[in-house]
Amino acid sequence: MESRSLVPHSPGLKLPIANVRNVYRTHDVERKLAKLPPRDHEALRATLERMLERGPERFQVKPSGIPDMSELYELLPNFTDALDDVKRHVALAQDSRDGLEVTPMLLLGPPGIGKTHFARKLAELLGTGMNLVPMSAMTAGWLLSGASSQWKGAKPGKVFEALVDGQYANPVLVVDEIDKASADAQYDPLGALYGLLEHDTAESFIDEFTEVAIDASQVIWIMTANDERCIPEPILNRMNVFEIDAPTPEQARRIAHNLYTSIRGEHDWGSRFDPEPSDDLLDQLTELAPREMRRALMTGFGNARLAQRGQIVAEDLPKLGGSKTKMGFVQ
Repeated sequence: MESRSLVPHSPGLKLPIANVRNVYRTHDVERKLAKLPPRDHEALRATLERMLERGPERFQVKPSGIPDMSELYELLPNFTDALDDVKRHVALAQDSRDGLEVTPMLLLGPPGIGKTHFARKLAELLGTGMNLVPMSAMTAGWLLSGASSQWKGAKPGKVFEALVDGQYANPVLVVDEIDKASADAQYDPLGALYGLLEHDTAESFIDEFTEVAIDASQVIWIMTANDERCIPEPILNRMNVFEIDAPTPEQARRIAHNLYTSIRGEHDWGSRFDPEPSDDLLDQLTELAPREMRRALMTGFGNARLAQRGQIVAEDLPKLGGSKTKMGFVQ
């Protein structure tokens, strides 16, 4: 589907460049609407009318040059290979009329190491939106591709919501814990991905609720998983697979330090605390997975404030004894 420039390209800038791209054809929606019986399919009728009201144009954004990603490399030191891949794709799209095209990626690694956080930071870097699809709760493929309007309670799928209800033609769409998708004999939760992860077929993706072609070819797909053995080989073959290790002790210490300064800087009450965390505090935090570090720090800040101290001490953190919070490190 067509796209046109909204913001003129400025070679020297690293600000996002936005094109406007049509993600569906108004004529297709009007034709579908005209064929509906006059008194049935109220939900479908309302959805099609909303599509006409909103119009098909969505922002397609990309950096105008290779952005400074040093902060991301510092915040996510165990995601270097995945960040390198993103940088390569941005380099290809800069100084051209082409949209940003990122090969679907699978982040493979143990839970709690920041895979979803990586996706969120990537969406911020690229200036586009992010949508999360938790596959662990998915029991049928229609959650991605929509269900037929003939079914009671049917509605469009997550891809439709991201593109039609959202603002962007190229959102980051995160399929979280893809290896935990459950399927029965009738519905395959991953079935829609076979077409969505192929650029050519994704250009005319059909949501089963509306039965109107949608251009999903610009979606930036990020999958997360703990075990690749549960993912069908044809889907694995459509993605770049990055094995994300648990952070080394040195990397974990950097992550903990960055989280401390980030949380302190994001809150007005942060000025009441020391600019830098103590070594003892960092020693305690490095025993945690990155996901647990933030929660532990928030508890620590609160306990320190109750004690009217400007420094978090190790005793302010929640008790770390229990296998649920411990995490082995890569040596």
